This record gives sequence, C-alpha cells and structure tokens, in this order.
Amino acid sequence: MSSSGQARAIARGSAAAVLTALVGALLPAGVAHAEDRTVQGGRLDWGIKSSFQSYVTGPIAQGSSTLQGGAATVGGSQFRFHSAKGSYDPDSGAFSAGFSGGVHFLGHKKGGSYELDLTVSRPTVKISGGSGTLYADMVSKEKGTGKVTSTAQVPLANLGMSGINMKGGSGPIALNNLPATLTSQGAKAFAGYYAAGTELDRVSLSTDLVAKSGSGEPSQKPSPKPSKSPDSGKKTKAGRIEDAAVDWGVRRTFREYVTGSIAKGEWKLTEGAKDGGALFRFPEGEGTYDKKKQTLAADFAGTVRFTGEHGLDLALSKVAVEVKDGKGTLLADVKSKGDKGVTLKKAPLVTFAAKELKPQDGLVSLTEVPSKLTADGSKAFGGMYKAGSDMDPLSLSVALDADAKLPALPDLGSSASPAPKAKKAAAEPKTENAADSSDSSSPAVPIGIGAGVAVLLAGAVTFGLVRKKRATAAASDAASDS
Repeated sequence: MSSSGQARAIARGSAAAVLTALVGALLPAGVAHAEDRTVQGGRLDWGIKSSFQSYVTGPIAQGSSTLQGGAATVGGSQFRFHSAKGSYDPDSGAFSAGFSGGVHFLGHKKGGSYELDLTVSRPTVKISGGSGTLYADMVSKEKGTGKVTSTAQVPLANLGMSGINMKGGSGPIALNNLPATLTSQGAKAFAGYYAAGTELDRVSLSTDLVAKSGSGEPSQKPSPKPSKSPDSGKKTKAGRIEDAAVDWGVRRTFREYVTGSIAKGEWKLTEGAKDGGALFRFPEGEGTYDKKKQTLAADFAGTVRFTGEHGLDLALSKVAVEVKDGKGTLLADVKSKGDKGVTLKKAPLVTFAAKELKPQDGLVSLTEVPSKLTADGSKAFGGMYKAGSDMDPLSLSVALDADAKLPALPDLGSSASPAPKAKKAAAEPKTENAADSSDSSSPAVPIGIGAGVAVLLAGAVTFGLVRKKRATAAASDAASDS
C-alpha cells in the first residue's frame, strides 16, 4: 500500500474510533440498549376538519359542537384531547398513545332530531416502521339514510411521517403539524361527508415518558405529594374540610375569544391554580361543611389572568364557594383594566344548583353542574355577557377526611401550552385542505436525539476534513524530501 493510501486508511480508522467515542458521549444514556418507556401524560391538538366545523355551525346546518370527557378547545379551530397513555420503544421507534375526550357534532335539526349527528372521541396515534395512523371511536348517523353506526378505534386518518426519525428519544416526545389524510374506513365512519383521501386538519401532539415500573430507572415525571398539616393522617372532626377543589372553565367561547384571532391573547395561572384544558382548578380549599343544614363555605387558592389585544386584561382570584338552601354561588375578587375596567371584592360571579351534598367515602362532590352568570358577573366581563347567561359547568370536590382523594385533573403533560396561536377556521365547508399550507413549522423529532446527532455529524465531518488535509500535506512533504 502506498504511503498516501496508508495515511487515508489511518485517517478513516481514527475517524471511526472518534465517531464511536462521540456516539457514547453525546447520545442520551441508554439509547443503545434503551428500556421501553411508558407514555404517561400529554395532549393531542386536532381540529378534525376546520371546514366541517364551519359547516356545522354555519347558516346551512345551524348546528353546534359539544365537548365530552374533559376535551377542550384551543385557538380558533382546534380541539385538545388529554391524558395520554401508551408505550414507546426507543430502539425501534414504535409509539402508541391513546388520549381521552371527545367532540359531538349536531346539525340540520328536523323536528326533535338532527340529520347530522357525529361523535369523534378517544383518538389514538400509533407509529411503527415509518408510518403513522390516527384511530378514534366514532358514532355517526349516515348521510341520507340516517343509519346510526358506532365503531371503536376506527383507523380514521393516515399521518405523514416523512423525515421523522422516532428512534432514540428519551422524552418528552413532540410531533407538530403532521399531515392527516382520511382513510376509506374513516370516510365510512365519517357518515359519508368526505371521500377517502380527503385532507383533514394537521395533528400535533406532545407526550411525557416515564420508565416502566420495575426497570430501576427514575421516573422522568415525579408526582409531587400534596402538602399536609402535621395531623393530616388522622380523621378530622365533623364540619371541617380537609381539602377541596373547584373546577370551572369560565366559559368556552370566552376562552376561544381570548386565544382566537381577535384578542390574540393568553391566560396565565398563578398562586396554585391549575390548567385542566377545558377548565381551571382552584385547589387547597379550606372551610366548613354542615351535613344536617346542607351548607358549605370554602375558600380556594389560585388566580387566572386573561390578557390580549383590544384592552383585554381580566384577573379572577380568591375564589370561594358558598352553598345554602340548595343553591350554590361561586365568588371571586375581580380586577380588569381598560375602558370598562372594574374592581370587585368577593363578587358573586355564577350560581348553580346544589340540592344534595351527601358525602360518599369521605368526599362530597358536584360534577359538571350548569352555572348561570350573575349581575356582578356581567360587570366582571365588561357587559360581554348578560346576567343569566349560561357559563361553563362547575365541579366541586370536598374531602372531609385525610383518606379521601380528590378527582385527578386531565393530564396535559409537561410540554402542553394553554394558549397556542390561533389558526383561522376555513370559511368554506367544501374546502378539502383545512391546514395552512404556508405554515413553515415542521414535524419535530423526539427531544434528545435530533440536536445531539447534528452536533455529532458536524464534529465527525470536521474531523475527517482535518485528517484529510494533514494526510495530503504529509504525502506532499514526503515527495519533496525524496
């Protein structure tokens, strides 16, 4: 072998050795023989088909959409499904995540029924071998015949996975703006409104990963234990509230207005308030309950502040609930700015029915009871809604002893954002592509793999170039010496 060939061989061998060392140094620990991970927590944002939404609520169908199972709306035309559960294999890239929540569409009312009646719920995303599919439970009334069909986990849409490497992720996993195309089975389950191959809205999701139990690895998402008083392990005396939480989304259309194309705003939660997607949780309730008199009074922690354009700045804090004579009231301190700014202290915002407050297993609960806006509530919203207007349902959970557990919130995952930028819904119901083709954002690879590989390859290429230059120079020097 010539001296130049030997130099090139040495350079290649050295580059390979350094590349191997860099792989071990830069890639996340355990990638080479990674343990399977459990998908736990996260959200999926999907408008299904924006033009269909516009059609349902437009002047022809004159219908509506109703959220189910804790689903929420985000931006102008997306639904948020929550509490992802599933599995992920870092070695093969196989991924499965099922989400909770649903959307019920109604339209074309005739008599006491609707000709358009469609429910999409429990979406599940499965990715394997470079291809992805979105499944969902579907209940639909067939267009024309009126035949109702209910099918679990229909393969509803094919997902575009071009350029995405699912291998080696350590979490969280985020996939943004995946193209979605209606399948033949999906077209049938969609009641015949669209043909197979129709482009649906793009799909975005984010999920957390935790080590499978028994693997010995620490969880990536530890569950914080709630703080308790020194005597929290003991049964408390009658009348005292051990813990409590009130869940209320204010009003769906108000949240959509805040994050939509007009206000272009957001909300922020502070002082312990939590986001459940379609609702806000005000926790750490303290107060008293009288079973005989059927009365309750509790104060809660947390503040929610809505801000946006056109002078939107509204904060609700020091939330309280009072129940007496079968009627409940939610109160709060209100502070808003702008031309119609107002400051109210412990103002009654909404009322709700609370006829029976019977404890069960140490817990008193009211679940999604309708609420009505009060006169003070109308002032709080600057007259946007009249007194008596329907507001979001309200849920109340009151623990009377330390062993009672409050219901869990929808788990949106660590990467979820409560206020994404709005995308304008398509105005024409027959538009086949509801996604914005001008969107420059691209699908994301699992966090922890993309950046490391990019640095690794850049370093390897640079090293190879340096070695090549040195080998060439050495050969040239040798020729000159001879």
